[in-house]
Amino acid sequence: MSVLSITALTARTVSFCFAPEGVKYRLPNVPWRLTQTGEAPRTGTADAAVTTLYGLDPSTAYALEIDGQTIEFTTPACAGLSKVTDFGAIEGGPDDPEHAQYNAEAFARAIAAVPAGGTLVVPAGKWVCAPIRLKSDMTLLLEEGATLFAPTDRSLWPQLPARNEDGEMLGSWEGLPEACYSAPVHAIGAENLNIVGLGTLDGGGDRGDWWSWHKETRNGARRPRGLHLIDCRNTQLIGFTIRCAPSWTIHPQGCQGLRIVSLNIQAPHDSPNTDGCNPEMCENVAITGVKFSVGDDCIAIKAGKRGDNGEEDHLRPTRNIRITHCLMERGHGGVVIGSEMSGEVTGVVVENCEMVGTDRGLRLKSRRGRGGKIADVRFANVLMDGVQTAFSANCFYHCDADGHDDWVQSRAIAEVNHRTPTIGEIRVENIELHNVCHAAGAFIGLPEAPIGPISISNVDIRSFDPNATPGMAVMADNVRPLKHESIVVEHADVRTDLALSQTTLSLTDR
Repeated sequence: MSVLSITALTARTVSFCFAPEGVKYRLPNVPWRLTQTGEAPRTGTADAAVTTLYGLDPSTAYALEIDGQTIEFTTPACAGLSKVTDFGAIEGGPDDPEHAQYNAEAFARAIAAVPAGGTLVVPAGKWVCAPIRLKSDMTLLLEEGATLFAPTDRSLWPQLPARNEDGEMLGSWEGLPEACYSAPVHAIGAENLNIVGLGTLDGGGDRGDWWSWHKETRNGARRPRGLHLIDCRNTQLIGFTIRCAPSWTIHPQGCQGLRIVSLNIQAPHDSPNTDGCNPEMCENVAITGVKFSVGDDCIAIKAGKRGDNGEEDHLRPTRNIRITHCLMERGHGGVVIGSEMSGEVTGVVVENCEMVGTDRGLRLKSRRGRGGKIADVRFANVLMDGVQTAFSANCFYHCDADGHDDWVQSRAIAEVNHRTPTIGEIRVENIELHNVCHAAGAFIGLPEAPIGPISISNVDIRSFDPNATPGMAVMADNVRPLKHESIVVEHADVRTDLALSQTTLSLTDR
């Protein structure tokens, strides 16, 4: 069986996955060889399961060899290549509104001039630039050493309204239509868009005041994302670093056919709501070979949120999300589903990943009022080290202003209706755990809608953290702190050969 495959392809790049059995994110420097007719071979070594090669020629046939396996491919054509400097963009310069706006206008001219299927190059250097909007049928190529640098002063940042002229959701905040500042790089309704390269998108969250009003508005708008893709189709994000977003780092919203490959997603550990990648109301998304180190959840899969007054016309389902060969080095959760899941989340696969020092590994969260469901989730072949709680599901998540109200947190049976969330059909298998702090698993379901079935098999708890202190395995009111426990269950159908706690997770009944 071949363990070599092409993950993503553009006119000048190829991403390949070489994953023999047992390989997760890292690979022990395996030599590769790339050949094309009439040219000297290129050689190198792969130190990760997913590797991206740059500087290829468009419309060219190649053969890639690694460890005795060969795969052939042909790069797509490129309709034209231009640089942002051809349209007046200036490298360097001050971080002030006038210069940032000047460069944004130059970038806009350059983007408009790219022919369908063409490429726009951002050369090495620091490019202070107000937010830019990309279009369909283009590639934005960030050369090595290039940094697209969001300005500190937000006075000239444009805003996205909550809805477009047809009433469809445009701006958003935590699953609801709301006005928000435009992301430094964004696209709306684009098709066949690629953002590639070894450069950096710097969202500027660590500059200015973005992180000081993380749950508020300024001038009637919420904080921007780092990269916001709205209703886009057939998009590829390949190779670049994205750092210090004002809020969620990458937010695909209502997208279909998205590949996210070999990115490096960064934010300080104490930065507010700087989730790594949050696909929301999306279908057919592949996240492959990505490295995360962020201030909140590494990946949070969402499907919109039902409003306080039952608003639901903006909701769409999230389906077919595949996450493989990723490294989550820090974050509140490795892979999280919810809490905004009112449109339903189904068909999620997480395989061959590493999680180091995240608060939780697989984390499912919801609460009364959400409605929707989470189902058909497979979490397999994952290595965790220093994760506080490996698997958790929580239907008492105390989010939003009413999150601590009795109707949300009561352990008494409530009426089942369309606003009752459900979680079920979850499979966890072939997991290796080191230095567990709180518990291997903690599951607390609603008494009126128990969680499950959740199947947990072949989980190897190698060690518990000897320095751990008791802590909260789930974010709910009136739960007891855990330390060095196996599986703790309340109102959940959990089927496992691990030990089940004989005591409930709740401190008291309310």
